[in-house]
Amino acid sequence: MSLLWVAGFLLWVRWAHGTEYWNASEVASVNDGGGGSSPLLVGLTLIQSAAAKHAVCLDGSLPGYHFHRGYGSGANSWIINLEGGGWCNDIKSCAFRKTGHHGSSYYMEKQIQFSGILSNKPEENPDFYNWNRVKIRYCDGGSFLGESYNEAAGLYFRGQRIWLAAMEELLSNGMRDASQALLSGCSAGGLSTIFHCDNFRALFSRSTNVKCLADAGLFLDSVDVAGGHTMRSFFGDVVSLQGAGKYLPRTCTARMDATSCFFPQNVVGNIQTPLFLLNTAYDVWQLQQSLAPKTADPQGYWKECKMNHANCNSYQLQFLQGFRDQMINAVKEFSSSGKNGLYINSCFAHCQSERQDT
Repeated sequence: MSLLWVAGFLLWVRWAHGTEYWNASEVASVNDGGGGSSPLLVGLTLIQSAAAKHAVCLDGSLPGYHFHRGYGSGANSWIINLEGGGWCNDIKSCAFRKTGHHGSSYYMEKQIQFSGILSNKPEENPDFYNWNRVKIRYCDGGSFLGESYNEAAGLYFRGQRIWLAAMEELLSNGMRDASQALLSGCSAGGLSTIFHCDNFRALFSRSTNVKCLADAGLFLDSVDVAGGHTMRSFFGDVVSLQGAGKYLPRTCTARMDATSCFFPQNVVGNIQTPLFLLNTAYDVWQLQQSLAPKTADPQGYWKECKMNHANCNSYQLQFLQGFRDQMINAVKEFSSSGKNGLYINSCFAHCQSERQDT
């Protein structure tokens, strides 16, 4: 693997970033730590052509995106960011989800702030500030992969169709002629970036430089603090409910079950397109929701530790170090390829590329 890839994220960007509703991208505050100048607010565009394709949100509403057009040296470069926001794994949680912006465009903000890797300020985002920057809203609850419908509950699991409809619209808006294109995403969007990376590459001619960045998408098939498999059980329900198995990479499903293939550790080694993994070795979302959730820690032994690592005792720190080691081992084969890169840091955070303070 090239030293330029592992030296850090700033070097990499120079190549020109029970029933539960798990919201994986909103563990941290949504306030960004940028400067005092006015933030860039970008309007919502609904994909009108999606209706005929039945490419709709959980509630049947149209999907959408926010697009700020590039200029100058970035006029022919594109960065597509897939929004994160957890998953829903059963009818009850998905029915609840469709009453908010992660399940219905009726509740989506009409404008959102572009910060971090989507910022238009060269002092904040020197590599991508003048690119065509797009955030695709997440309203299917299955990492843009589902293909199913529950008539009784009125739930549309159309993540794969939303992905295709969004790509078709952006290609018609000029992305087809891109000289370089980067697919990125955070959390559930980072996971989707991994799954769709090669599909994204296939949209362009060979002359287009295409890469992918998965931020906080390295969800591990780990044992929780009670010795159970909280994350595997949850992902299994998501895959089954939403019919996501048919769109998972065949290089994985040909040798493993669909639930195993929803874990990126079993997928990244076979992705052909250059992929960069940005993740914290002590991911706070995974610590709070999959390693030490209330179901695995009913007595609250981990409560203080998972909210502030300064409160962890020696045993808990050892457990966290074991999780870090598992993450490093999970990407060993991936990191041996010169086309790939990764930056695994020791921050207690979740999602770093989209926030100005991280």
